[in-house]
Amino acid sequence: MDALPLVALIAVSAVIAGAARRTAVPAPLLLVPAGLIAAYVPGVPEYALDPHIVLPLLLPPLLHMAALDSSYLDLRANARPVAMLSVGYTLFATVTVGVLTHLLVPELPLTAALVLGAVIAPPDAVAATAVARRLKLPSRITTILQGESLVNDATAITAYRVALAAAIGEGASWAGAVAEFALAAIGGIGVGLLLMVPIHWLRTHLREPLLQNTLSLLIPFFAYAAAEQVHASGVLAVVVVGLYLGHRRWQVDFATRLQEEAVWKMVAFILESTVFALIGLQLPYVLKGLGAYGVGESLGYAVIVFVLVVAMRYVWVFPATFLPRALSRRIRERETGVTWKAPMIVGWAGMRGVVSLAIAFSIPLTTADGAPFPARNLVLFLTFTTVIGTLVVQGLTLPALIRLLRLPKRDTQAETLAEAQAQSEASRAADRRLDELLADDRDALPEPLENRLRTVMERRRNAVWERLGAVNEVTGESADDTYRRLAREMIETERQVFVRLRDQRRIDDEMLRTLLRRLDLEEAAAYREEDDAESG
Repeated sequence: MDALPLVALIAVSAVIAGAARRTAVPAPLLLVPAGLIAAYVPGVPEYALDPHIVLPLLLPPLLHMAALDSSYLDLRANARPVAMLSVGYTLFATVTVGVLTHLLVPELPLTAALVLGAVIAPPDAVAATAVARRLKLPSRITTILQGESLVNDATAITAYRVALAAAIGEGASWAGAVAEFALAAIGGIGVGLLLMVPIHWLRTHLREPLLQNTLSLLIPFFAYAAAEQVHASGVLAVVVVGLYLGHRRWQVDFATRLQEEAVWKMVAFILESTVFALIGLQLPYVLKGLGAYGVGESLGYAVIVFVLVVAMRYVWVFPATFLPRALSRRIRERETGVTWKAPMIVGWAGMRGVVSLAIAFSIPLTTADGAPFPARNLVLFLTFTTVIGTLVVQGLTLPALIRLLRLPKRDTQAETLAEAQAQSEASRAADRRLDELLADDRDALPEPLENRLRTVMERRRNAVWERLGAVNEVTGESADDTYRRLAREMIETERQVFVRLRDQRRIDDEMLRTLLRRLDLEEAAAYREEDDAESG
């Protein structure tokens, strides 16, 4: 096996994604066009998307990362709109897009059209998270989009299996469809519930960070495989476990948390970058398979399907937002401040992604009686163009739509104030605890060390308040920004001295690594505070 093409794909994707971080455009919206262009560059090999790799090997870690970073409490507070989108809309889109496509595209029989509807029904978890995070959407909209994308893959995959059974002649009834949905949903959630507590117990009792992080990397694959083994939804199992572990991450050893965050950030960056470049690279394969269908005719069908996908999302989103509110006072009281702008954004943010392509590529070549699967190549093409169309058209225009609607921006001042109050309350509790400990002779400390503990605590208490304070007229920095910058300059000076002493053979390399690690931890803490301030 030649590994060079894979290494090149990852490397080039990472470079493009890294460049995107310096622009206002989310990385997926640059990676997909780059893949489209690269597909026709001489010398670039074919990268065929294998569903047997994407679904069990790429989807679990991507969903696990999204679940870890989601808020269980926010998702629970928005359970109704999330369920309406992740289950209700996905099934609605499967049926309506499938039936309307069958009526408007003569080459597609109804069963194949329903397969297409299920394939392109679910918006993509990675695209939704990347766009919402980069555009800094209001927190409730972000929660709804993330929650939808976490669960809708399970709904779509189950709907696809039911539609596929009818299309290939294996037979499908309403009772069988309901039973399959129930098994997938209840079974997937059940497997997740069974696994989450023992996995968390193991994470809290392992004392070696390397072993804990190895376990962390294996968790999504194990949860997915365990659920699929009993014909339940691996997607739901991964999401349930990820939400539970993310909600209780604070109970894990601090060294594990620091390493785990760094590891998963790297994994997320590589996978997300590669996946979206891979989408664009499928163009030659999809066009090659069109066969008897003309490109012009197929593009016309693609426009029809794209318009149907966008329109049907709005047909569902607006009634699902306002009809329950009109019928239930309880919902009106719980979900306040909802205007027409929120469903307008949610409706336009339905970008499709690699899961749709992977499911489409898993469509068998033949039916149960050995005949070719009806219009399989056309289904692949329409899936590809829908994914590209939603990512490029909707993704690139979403920032303009947000600016046009003038959505209320996050109140960063209020968020910083809340953070400062929380830190102040925690610091007072820590201060009282220190007094209790020092009252015991076994915990006695020399006065300089006691003062150092109190100084560190005071620094944490004041750091957030200082972000609200006066700004340096020369640099535009807050006092806290200046403090962190000067601290990093001091650390860098120490680092250079340590290296010089090693070069002079006054200390050895092992001692140098120990000293540098200590400085790295201090500098990492400073950068972490800065990142938290900017993200807020």
